[in-house]
Amino acid sequence: MIHKINLESRNLHGTFNNEYQPILTVDSGDTIQATTPDIQWGYSPSKTVEREIYRSGVNEEKPGHPMVGPVFVKGAKPGMVLEVRLNEIVPGWYGRNWAGGIKNWQNEKLGITNEEKLEVDWELDTTTMSGSCRIGDTKFHVGLSPFMGLLGVAPAESGTLPTPPPRYCGGNIDCKELVRGSSLFLPISVEGALFSFGDGHALQGDGESSGTAIECAMDFVDLTLIVHEDMKLEMPRANTPSGWVTFGFNEDLNEATAVALDEMVKLMSEFYGITKVEATALSSVAVDLRVTQVVNGVKGVHAILPHGVIRK
Repeated sequence: MIHKINLESRNLHGTFNNEYQPILTVDSGDTIQATTPDIQWGYSPSKTVEREIYRSGVNEEKPGHPMVGPVFVKGAKPGMVLEVRLNEIVPGWYGRNWAGGIKNWQNEKLGITNEEKLEVDWELDTTTMSGSCRIGDTKFHVGLSPFMGLLGVAPAESGTLPTPPPRYCGGNIDCKELVRGSSLFLPISVEGALFSFGDGHALQGDGESSGTAIECAMDFVDLTLIVHEDMKLEMPRANTPSGWVTFGFNEDLNEATAVALDEMVKLMSEFYGITKVEATALSSVAVDLRVTQVVNGVKGVHAILPHGVIRK
């Protein structure tokens, strides 16, 4: 079954809360299709149409990233795992990113906190999968690699939680590996999972150094939701075109790295039928540790085991 979600304020929210009422109920194996707004809660389908600004459909004091959802998945129960298959991700025609001008740790270290905040406007072409911007008198071009920065299920904790920090239940992971053809596996904490998604990125480097990627609306997002009853996870895990990916989130980058590595060696132990120590030895020659992002309150690290890098 394919379910189409209209871009309307009543289908959006900007915080996590396990008491939010679902906008849609689906069966495991169903597909959802949607258009998502940009990070400033706006959307324009073309250059000739003015951006429309949307609002949160729930009562929130400080909504963060606009998310579509939550979606209730029948049969999803705490202790199970929700697989999110990313079938298609198509950016809109425009994007933006920013640098400097605000107080955060990276701007302070770079000495650009007191500089005028720079907004870079990007024009996106989904036919050539390229983007261009103008800085001063120079035009710059990049290839696009779109992904959804925010994919998450509702947390077990009661109350309203902000979107920026990623958590064990997913959320604002901001991992550039989660492109079309990936599956993200999320541990379920509440009945129905209550899945939400948003925060489209047309391109991002590891680290998301300035605090933003090319933040963009998505004209079309196609996701399939599958409940795994017998799978057990404590942290998100992904199977991407690049390889298997595990994640760690913590204010301390060392701690985030330790979690991502621990999750990876556990995965390798399962795959290859070896001990954790043996998996750690193999990880040192085959696994890449990358800084996912350093800008969301808690830092993210992801470990990648490339497909086919180890053969038995």
